[in-house]
Amino acid sequence: MRIISYNVNGIRSAITKGFIDWLKTDPADIICLQETKAHKDNVNYAAIEELGYSTYWFSADKKGYSGVAVFTRIHPDEVFFGNGIMQSDAEGRVIRLDFGDITLVNAYFPSGTSGDLRQTYKYQWLDEFYDYLDVLKRTRPNLVVCGDYNIAHKEIDIHDPKGNKKSSGFLPEERAWMDKFLANGFVDTLREFHTEPALYSWWSQRFPSVRLQNKGWRIDYLCVTTPLKDRLKGAEIYPDVKHSDHCPVYLELN
Repeated sequence: MRIISYNVNGIRSAITKGFIDWLKTDPADIICLQETKAHKDNVNYAAIEELGYSTYWFSADKKGYSGVAVFTRIHPDEVFFGNGIMQSDAEGRVIRLDFGDITLVNAYFPSGTSGDLRQTYKYQWLDEFYDYLDVLKRTRPNLVVCGDYNIAHKEIDIHDPKGNKKSSGFLPEERAWMDKFLANGFVDTLREFHTEPALYSWWSQRFPSVRLQNKGWRIDYLCVTTPLKDRLKGAEIYPDVKHSDHCPVYLELN
């Protein structure tokens, strides 16, 4: 099972930048997208489904905002749209697919960069999502939780840790949540295979030079519960794929 997680920062925009051609290269069996910013009917989904993918979309009530989707060549046993938490579901943040004994949760964590109101909601969402996963793994212990977490966990995951210590996405409280999350039976799969620095998945668009100079953050993850650790085959990050201000992250499971 090959899985990619990718914040496309608008699926329609990504398509104009060669996203469909990239899909034709067979990058993975399952493609999990965040920040689709579109409803299925507003996208040329036929071009995606012609490549053998079934597409599942969970979009925000607000048009052009948030949203997650999963394109898969492996047929899921069941699909769950949302996680039953009202505001999160209204913002189209979580979709779950079950494949045999594996449950895949694709999530777009809130950003707090716009101010205190959204940062407060981010902390609320993190607590609610933690509890949702805690309950889910009692009956579905083999979890893959992928997505844009909007948190750089450790200093190695951000190009300028000292300069960003007060920035949303690298605040002590957010990093502590990642500590707690991983300590509760999850594995950061990329770090199982790559311990080197400067592996980033997002670059600010304020200055074009930022990505060229690789001044980024690693905020996109594929984490698995510990029962799946022995089934990990590989994990990668693809900074040269450029349809978005993020890049895809990759996991292969036996």
